[in-house]
Amino acid sequence: MDADVIVVGAGLAGLVAAHELTSRGRRVALVDQENAANLGGQAFWSFGGLFLVDSPEQRRLGIKDSFELAWSDWRGSAGFDRLEDEDSWAVRWARAYVEFAAGEKRSWLNGHGITFLPTVGWAERGDLTAHGHGNTVPRFHIAWGTGTGVVEPFVRYAKQAARDGLLTFHHRHRVDALVVEDGSARGVRGTVLAEDTSPRGVASSRDAIGEFELTAQAVVVTSGGIGADHDIVRRYWPERLGTPPKEMVTGVPAYVDGRMLDISAEAGVRLVNRDRMWHYTEGLQNWDPIWPGHGIRILPGPSSMWFDALGRRLPGPYLPGYDTLGTLKHLRTTEDIAGYDHSWFILTQKIIEKEFALSGSEQNPDITAKDRAGFLKERILGKGAPGPVDAFLRKGADFVTAPSVEQLVEKMNELTDKPLLDAAGIRRQIEARDLQIANPYAKDAQVQGIRNARRYIGDRLGRVATPHRILDPAAGPLIGVKLHILTRKTLGGIQTDLDSRALGTDGKPIEGLYAAGEVAGFGGGGVHGYNALEGTFLGGCLFSGRAAGRAAAKQTA
Repeated sequence: MDADVIVVGAGLAGLVAAHELTSRGRRVALVDQENAANLGGQAFWSFGGLFLVDSPEQRRLGIKDSFELAWSDWRGSAGFDRLEDEDSWAVRWARAYVEFAAGEKRSWLNGHGITFLPTVGWAERGDLTAHGHGNTVPRFHIAWGTGTGVVEPFVRYAKQAARDGLLTFHHRHRVDALVVEDGSARGVRGTVLAEDTSPRGVASSRDAIGEFELTAQAVVVTSGGIGADHDIVRRYWPERLGTPPKEMVTGVPAYVDGRMLDISAEAGVRLVNRDRMWHYTEGLQNWDPIWPGHGIRILPGPSSMWFDALGRRLPGPYLPGYDTLGTLKHLRTTEDIAGYDHSWFILTQKIIEKEFALSGSEQNPDITAKDRAGFLKERILGKGAPGPVDAFLRKGADFVTAPSVEQLVEKMNELTDKPLLDAAGIRRQIEARDLQIANPYAKDAQVQGIRNARRYIGDRLGRVATPHRILDPAAGPLIGVKLHILTRKTLGGIQTDLDSRALGTDGKPIEGLYAAGEVAGFGGGGVHGYNALEGTFLGGCLFSGRAAGRAAAKQTA
């Protein structure tokens, strides 16, 4: 045997699995098609949000949370409806994960040196029903260091294990086949790729220079999802979400190619819930791209007005920060706008300064650097928009500014092939909304949501602008933002049991084969069901990678 266990994929789930294995004395071969600069994979680029329940951070802010409330929210969002088949393990994974988030998750992370900002974000506020999708309370805990900080300890462990002789890095090794003999996983075969010194995230060459085969007692597949391959995204795009966009921006590096899903299926692994996926509707073209088609997601506060491609305000619950897939469905299934791949925010300078955050470690240098003083100065006490947001405002292809609605709409129309927006119609909608700001009472769902958000101190201090009229000259200038569909997460994948053992087409575990992270739908082949509550993707990599590593270590004892 070349190792006790082979781990395919050096992203967060793979690194966690490798740590669990090497800390128990197992010899690990860590195989990845990218170079050493890409250790940590997609997670490195993330904002670092983690879903926690009844945490000290929540309690200090007066948030009353519980396992029961979180589990109700999770089930309402997931909408598991394949319980006898594709969701049979996913629902068990979901309950185990919520128990983890309400239990030892925070102390476990803290034991690895991962700590959190004192404020807790309120992501995915939901579909405005008690029983449906969404977080009833804020649960989005941002790690100091963003995704970079979450990945860092596990990269450090891997490098130390390599120095100790327990882990061997096989960079630029692309797995093309899982070796399964007599019903048991025995190793991997693949292609050795030419050395490539490209920086992290930059698309690398696929020039082949040889072949390889590695053998082991067990194999853990942690190779990620499909987000960078738009053809695969369109192939599995579900009918319930309408027609797939002709043009999308890409929220993940090019190596998030989904190859290992079909390779696993060819080895007899069962894939489930491939029609479930998670893409954002608030994507921007990155003015300073790293990978092909690089898109950045706006993490919006609740105050921007959202319009479809024809200039009609989106109805509730399709509001900024509320219901990601519900909004996507509305934009892709409403007949007269389904042919357009964009929508619009209209807001003020006052709103962008307080409410715009950008997803990604590189877009949040203060948090990524764990610069607490810088965070306080820029985000809480500072004047103007945060530096990365201001850079997009000045340089981004999707931003326009103007002192009046008429001038703004003229500029917005210049960003599309033909003018689709009517200034008079947009002015009427803005004026109607502005009338709702005159007193603390309102029938407008979005204005009600703004008032509700400001009752929470975390939003009031650093996330939600003081309610004001969009057309108030003192709040200007006006800003228009063209929004694109941004590809991101795969919610289905390899079906696994609670030990992360990959199941075969007969529903039984394949001996010695495990899967974790996005390739396994973050556990069970679809722990999120149809909808995510946010802060659950990194957490899913951590939880399922931990389970896979521990189970594989036990098997190879």
